[in-house]
Amino acid sequence: MSDTTNTSTLPLVIVTGSAGDIGSSLILNLTGKYQVIGMDREETPLADHSYTLDLTSWDDVKKTFDVFREKFGRHIAAVFHLAAYFDFTGEDSPLYEKVNVDGARNLMTALQDFYVERFIYSSTMLVHRASEPDGAPITEETPLDPDWVYPEYKTKAEIVIKENAGAMPYSILRLAGLYDDKQAAPVLSQQIARIYEKDLESHLYPGDTDAGQAYVHRQDLMQAFLKTLQRRRDLPKENIMLIGEDHAVSYGELQDRIGELIHGKEHWRTLRVPKPVAKAGAWLEEKAEPIIPDSIDKGEKPFIKPFMVDMSSDHYALDISRAINLLDWKPRHALYDDLEKLIANLKKDPQSWYKTNGVTLPESLKAS
Repeated sequence: MSDTTNTSTLPLVIVTGSAGDIGSSLILNLTGKYQVIGMDREETPLADHSYTLDLTSWDDVKKTFDVFREKFGRHIAAVFHLAAYFDFTGEDSPLYEKVNVDGARNLMTALQDFYVERFIYSSTMLVHRASEPDGAPITEETPLDPDWVYPEYKTKAEIVIKENAGAMPYSILRLAGLYDDKQAAPVLSQQIARIYEKDLESHLYPGDTDAGQAYVHRQDLMQAFLKTLQRRRDLPKENIMLIGEDHAVSYGELQDRIGELIHGKEHWRTLRVPKPVAKAGAWLEEKAEPIIPDSIDKGEKPFIKPFMVDMSSDHYALDISRAINLLDWKPRHALYDDLEKLIANLKKDPQSWYKTNGVTLPESLKAS
């Protein structure tokens, strides 16, 4: 019996985490040019073919790829591994190990039975040691020194990929914070929401206001993904690239820009609060949450955690010359400029913006 019943001539691309936000965007950009196979814990309607998959279970991974091989054969143009566990508590969870590390190991083991032209992993720039505002930007050679749980497990997953790739070429893309015209990474969206609500915290910053973090627009990220796929045969066998804008907008600059776009320049001012005071305040707010009536805080835990205060002076400016040279890729967007569109969408429909960004809607906006 033939080991394939697939009749498409388009190159085959697997996307894990295909039902997620980034996975859905990637599939939309691949459709028509590649035959896209979605793999996630739930169905992926956007993909040409969809498999439900629990990466934490080796038995489920093996069974899924056995079925996949019967239909599609052993040749895969690329695998985009986007599936990951993530939360913003700053606390460890067994799911980090099970999903991000064991899941990567199970996937790499299963793929050894296939000819994969390139494995592409979505990592984070936060695996690197932070730099200083007046120092050199981060490169792919900057030491790995993650300072909270999420990038710690991304680092462990990278090690698993390197140790288990075998003959399979791989690209590890260390991504900056994501944003587009309607939504942004959690830290940025929460910052915008606090400023919009005129929260006292929004006027205060506990760290070095000259420090900042690189971001990348969704459209630019999709282009980086596509160019990595298109050049899958030409890239080095072991390939790591930083993907983000080459200018890290400082926290002070970002705070003032958001405040001015929302409230006007004459009505906005950012104040620096000493870090020990801010950390103590965040600790107290976190500890007090269980005893604050839900009628006041709606049962919502405070977003600002003590570990975030510790990182408030971390600077993540990127040297993206490797991606420029290997991919002929450079961001076309800039966060500072695109904030105008992001804020305009907030002002146009606050309720929709809050929902899209996963931010709890305050009572004052529910009636509007």
